[in-house]
Amino acid sequence: MAEGYENKGYNGIKIDPDEAISELNYRLREGGVGYQFENGVIIRMDSQFVHAEITKKALSLLSSEQFSGAEEEFLSAHKHYRHGEHKDAIVDAGASFESTMKSICDTFQWKYEKGARASDLIKVLREHQLFPDYLDKSFDQLVAILKSGLPEIRNNEGSHGQGSVPKRVPTHVAAYAIHLAATNIVFLVECTKDLQAQHSG
Repeated sequence: MAEGYENKGYNGIKIDPDEAISELNYRLREGGVGYQFENGVIIRMDSQFVHAEITKKALSLLSSEQFSGAEEEFLSAHKHYRHGEHKDAIVDAGASFESTMKSICDTFQWKYEKGARASDLIKVLREHQLFPDYLDKSFDQLVAILKSGLPEIRNNEGSHGQGSVPKRVPTHVAAYAIHLAATNIVFLVECTKDLQAQHSG
């Protein structure tokens, strides 16, 4: 023990956990490390804005018990991404997106097939008017993006056999998949909260 250690107040110091996390994240940002501590795990941050406005918000929305499965998969996607396991990150990001939709269906007791894919689940959500219909043609484009965006990336880069030559998934493709999953999740959960408010109003 260094001389004067106890006198400087470092021994047995107590700090509020939230304050400790805030301090840690401040130090990580200050050092330009590119990581943040969120929901009990270290999350890689490629963009401060994307993290604050999309990733962090998705984590916050998924933190309720109703979305616990989707939250676990989303955090797993970030863990794989942090370790450079890009294919696994894409698979888990897609799984989180699908689990979010299943949780929404379960919340409203909307029926869906056991092996329903993302496109099937989006169809169920649309049939029950989770999305605002006033968007007209732009709404159809939105649904097309939800159906083909993340699921297509996962099918092409993650969940199918890679053949005889190992497939290398670039970091930016994995990052795009996670950010796209987060954007979709935020949109769907916000639509859910809005519909719940309408039902209770």
